[in-house]
Amino acid sequence: MNSGGKQAMTIFTNTTSPSLVEIKNRLLQGFNSIKQLKHVHALLLRLGLDQDNYLLNMVMGSSFNLGDTKYTSLIFTQTKQPNMFLWNTMIRGFVSNDCFQRAIGFYHFMRIDGFLPNNFTFPFVLKACTRQLDFQLGVRLHTIIVKAGFDSDVFVKTSLLCLYAKCGFLEDALKVFDDIPEKNVVSWTAIITGYINEGKFREAVDTFRKLLDMGVRPDSFSLVRVLSACAQLGDLSSGEWIEGYVREVGMEKNVFVTTALVDLYVKSGNMERALCVFDGMPEKDIVTWGTMIQGYASYGFPKEALDIFFRMQRENLEPDGYSMVGVLSACASLGALELGVWASNLMDRNEFLSNPVMGTALIDMYAKCGSLARAWEVFRGMKDRDVVVWNAIISSLAMNGHVKTALGVFGQLEKRGVQPNENTFVGLLCGCTHAGLVDQGHRFFNSMSRVFSLTPRIEHYGCMVDLLGRSGLLDEAHQLIKSMPMEPNTIVWGALLGGCRLHKNTDLAEHVLNQLIVLEPWNSGNYVLLSNIYSASRKWDDAEKIRSIMIDRGIKKLRGSSWIEINGVVHEFLVGDKMHPQSEKIYAELDELSIKLKAAGFVHTTDYVLFDIEEEEKEQFLGCHSEKLALAFGLINTPPNDVIRIAKNLRVCGDCHEAMKLVSTITGREIIVRDNNRFHCFINGSCSCKDFW
Repeated sequence: MNSGGKQAMTIFTNTTSPSLVEIKNRLLQGFNSIKQLKHVHALLLRLGLDQDNYLLNMVMGSSFNLGDTKYTSLIFTQTKQPNMFLWNTMIRGFVSNDCFQRAIGFYHFMRIDGFLPNNFTFPFVLKACTRQLDFQLGVRLHTIIVKAGFDSDVFVKTSLLCLYAKCGFLEDALKVFDDIPEKNVVSWTAIITGYINEGKFREAVDTFRKLLDMGVRPDSFSLVRVLSACAQLGDLSSGEWIEGYVREVGMEKNVFVTTALVDLYVKSGNMERALCVFDGMPEKDIVTWGTMIQGYASYGFPKEALDIFFRMQRENLEPDGYSMVGVLSACASLGALELGVWASNLMDRNEFLSNPVMGTALIDMYAKCGSLARAWEVFRGMKDRDVVVWNAIISSLAMNGHVKTALGVFGQLEKRGVQPNENTFVGLLCGCTHAGLVDQGHRFFNSMSRVFSLTPRIEHYGCMVDLLGRSGLLDEAHQLIKSMPMEPNTIVWGALLGGCRLHKNTDLAEHVLNQLIVLEPWNSGNYVLLSNIYSASRKWDDAEKIRSIMIDRGIKKLRGSSWIEINGVVHEFLVGDKMHPQSEKIYAELDELSIKLKAAGFVHTTDYVLFDIEEEEKEQFLGCHSEKLALAFGLINTPPNDVIRIAKNLRVCGDCHEAMKLVSTITGREIIVRDNNRFHCFINGSCSCKDFW
C-alpha cells in the first residue's frame, strides 16, 4: 500500500481523494508506462468505477497505446456489460497493434453477443480482413454494409476499396472507387496500389496524374507507390516530373520519398541523378546506402560502389546483407581479393554460411578473384545449399577452367535430389564453351527439356551459339539462331560475331554486324570487332571504312581499363596511361620485360592492332595495353611469391595473352587476369584456358 501511495503522489495532486475530474484528466493526458496505467485502474476499482464504460474505454485505449494487448483483454473480460464503444475500441486496438486475427475474432464475438457493427466498426474489421487476405469475410461485410445503409460512408467505402484491391479483385475495386463521391488520398492510393499489384504500372502512373488533376494532395505513401511504378516501367521522364512536384510541395526531405527516388534512378540506370538525390538526403537509412552500392556495382562502376561503401563506413553504419552483396560484387569486378576479404570480415561468418544470397556473393567474389580454394571452402560450409548456391560453385569452377570438376559437382547436385534450374545449365554450357566440349554441350542443352522439363531461354541459345562459333561450326551456329523460338538479342548475335572473329569469316561477320547495328546502333564494340576482323585479314581499306562510320556517327571506342589491388588499394590503368605516380618505373619495367621476352623468342601478334601502321609502331602500341601496365605495376610493388590479380573491362587481346604466358615463366609468378569474357590463369608459361577465344 505504501508503494501505491508513493505512486499516487506522482500521478495526482490530490493524493487523499482524487476527484472524478482529476481521474478523467489524467486518463486524457496519457501514460509513460503500463505501471502508471495500472495504478489508475486500481483506483477505479477502489472507487467502484471499474464498470464505468466511459472510463474503461479510456483505460483500454491507453493500454493499447502502450502496446499491452493482454492487459486490455483482461480488462474487457472483467467488464460485465460492455457497450458498442468498448467493442469498437477492442477491434481498433488489435488492428493498431497488428493483431489482425484477434481483431477478426473479436468481431465474431461481438456479433454473437448481439451487437451490430457500425460505421466505426467496419473500417477496422475490413482493414484486418485486408491484411489477412480474408476475402470471404470481406464480401460478407460488404453485404452487411449495404443492408445497414453504410455504403455511402467514405471511410467504409475506402476500406472496401483497399480490400478488393489488395485481394486482387481490381475490377470490383474500381467499381467501389467510382461510387465514392469524395475520394480522399487513401482512396486514390489504394487504387494506385491495386494497379501496381496487378502489374499495370502505366495505369498506376496515369491514375496518379488524375489524382493531382482533382486537386488531391498526395501523401508520402502515395508518392512512394507511384515512384515504384515508374521504376518498374523504367519511366524516367515521369519520375523526373514527380521529383519536380516533390520539390515544389516541399517534400524533398522526406526520407521515404527520397529513398523511392533513389531506387527509381538506380533501376533506370541514371546513377548520376541517383547520387544527386542521395547526397541531398538529410537522413539515409541502410537500405538507401545499399541501393546505391548495388546500383553502382550492377552498372559496371565498381570503384564508385566502393566509394559509397567507404562513405557509409565513415558514418559508422554497419553493412547489412544487401549492401554487403553489392560490395562483394564490386570487389569481384575489380579482382580486389584483399578488400573483399576485409569487407566480408565486417560481418559474422555465420551470416554468410546461413544466407544463400550472401554466401553466393562470397563464393562469386572469391572465384572471380581467382581464389577458387576459398570459394570451395565457403560452399562446403554453407548450411543451406539451395540450387542458387550449387549454381554459384558450378559457374565458379567453369570460369576458372575446372570444367570436369564442375560437371562432377552437377552430378552431386543430382544425387542430392536438388532440382537444377535454368541458371544451372547456363553455368554448365559456359563451362562446355570454355573447354570446347561441343558434344557435351549438345547433351546438356537437349536434356533441359527432355529430362528436366525446363524450357531453354535466350541465354542458353547464346551459350550454344558461343560454343559452336568458337569451335568453328559457324553455319550450325547461324542455323541455331534462325531456329530460335524467340527473337535473338545482342548477346546471341555477339556470340556468333566472336566466332567469326576467331575464324576470320568476314562475310558472315558483316551479316551479323548488320543485325547488331539494328539492335545497338551506338555500341562501339560491334564496329571495333568488325574492324579487328578486317585488320587481321589485312583488309585495311575496309577497316578504315568502319572507323570512318564510327567517326561520322560520333561513336567512340571504349578505352581499355584494367585494375589491380595492392595492399587493399585498387589502382586503375588506361591504355597508354602515364598519369600514375609510378609511371616512369612502370614503363621502365615494361621495357625490361620486352627485352627479356624478345630474348626468349617472343614475337608480337600484331594482327590485333587496328591500324595499318609499321610493324615497329604496332609493337609499341601493344606494349602499353592497360593489362600490361597493371602487370608491370604489380611486379614492382608485390613480393616475388605473391599472385598478381588483374581485372579488365574488355577482352584481353591475343598478344597480351601470349605475352603474359611467357612473363609467368620469366618472373616465376602466377598471374590471374579476368576480362569481360573469361579467366586466364598463367603459371610457368601455361594458361588454364586451353585456348584463347
